[in-house]
Amino acid sequence: MAALPAQIAHAQASSPAYMALLAGVDAAAVTSREALAALPLTRKSSLAAAQAARRALRLGGYAAGAPRRIFQSPGPLYEPEPEHEGSDPWRIARALHAAGIRAGQLAHVGFSYHLTPAGAMMEAGLSAIGAASFPGGVGNTELQLQALIDLQPEAYAGTPSLLRILLEKAAEAGVTLPLLKRALVSGEACPPALVAWFAERGVDAYQCYATADLGLIAYQTRAREGLVVDEGVIVEIVRPGSGDPLPDGEVGEVVVTTLSRGYPLIRFATGDLSAVLPGASPCGRTNQRLRGWLGRADQSAKVRGMFVHAGQVAEVLARCGQRGRARLVVDGELANDSMCLQLEVAEPAPGLTEQLQAALRDCTKLRGEVELMAPGSLPNDGRVIEDRRPVG
Repeated sequence: MAALPAQIAHAQASSPAYMALLAGVDAAAVTSREALAALPLTRKSSLAAAQAARRALRLGGYAAGAPRRIFQSPGPLYEPEPEHEGSDPWRIARALHAAGIRAGQLAHVGFSYHLTPAGAMMEAGLSAIGAASFPGGVGNTELQLQALIDLQPEAYAGTPSLLRILLEKAAEAGVTLPLLKRALVSGEACPPALVAWFAERGVDAYQCYATADLGLIAYQTRAREGLVVDEGVIVEIVRPGSGDPLPDGEVGEVVVTTLSRGYPLIRFATGDLSAVLPGASPCGRTNQRLRGWLGRADQSAKVRGMFVHAGQVAEVLARCGQRGRARLVVDGELANDSMCLQLEVAEPAPGLTEQLQAALRDCTKLRGEVELMAPGSLPNDGRVIEDRRPVG
């Protein structure tokens, strides 16, 4: 937080996009989470739109300075490897070290090296801690298995699905990988059952949460209680559709502000759901912790031919001065859709139901019912729109 005012000022001075987005903001006053929450969100859709509309400005004007390399994610969306960020521009070394990977070891990298940055991200982190890497990439599993047999790496860094495939193929071939003991996996869900499956085969697997835009966000430690937030970012959990910060324990959208000088994303909404775990990790690390990936926040449903989004639900609540947990339930069958806005409220004011119904009609152009509920009635899962209609 002490570095935040300087980062805001840097973004305003060096990024054409943030010059406009943060115009009039006093950077020196952004010294708290409350002040940060008053700034506008930046979404992936905003980056993609700016890149498509402002090709004369590199990366849509969001970059600050010249990148060393530029990668591509589906969309297409282009992400830089920022210059002047040291030997580990995505800050992956901390997650690799927490997973037990050390200098002098060899890690088999099972992420793509083509277009996307994931392979380069891991390789840079391995280099920063003094470990070597084999750029396996994705696919060509027979060749990758042969490399594992020939090189006998001590570690793996890549998707959990590829690691499972390689271990299964090794078992089918009757070969062992006695030195492969550690893994850092990411890019996909890795449930406890799969972690246990790896452990049964001698591989101690840890997870990290990283994106091409932000680099490392959080990583697992030996305590295996949530993911510890990296020191190079500030993480908020906000209500989907509104951007309002939520208290610890409440599931919401992950919003990240990075201290990267080359790509200073401010309040970047990831579209992922998570929650803050209260307290510090038993491993001794004291930074904020996340529960892990809990789903996607970009929720919508099509009702009577009209799309309804989480942001519209947030607007309904804002118009009526409500900040409680809410859910828009869509139900019905055979082209007979119905909507019901459920809202937790301790002491409803007279006429609140009617106000909410009117606001719902104004914001969505659709009629719906309203159900006021006691606090704690709705699940803490971050869902704002629940579609209960039968599939098929």
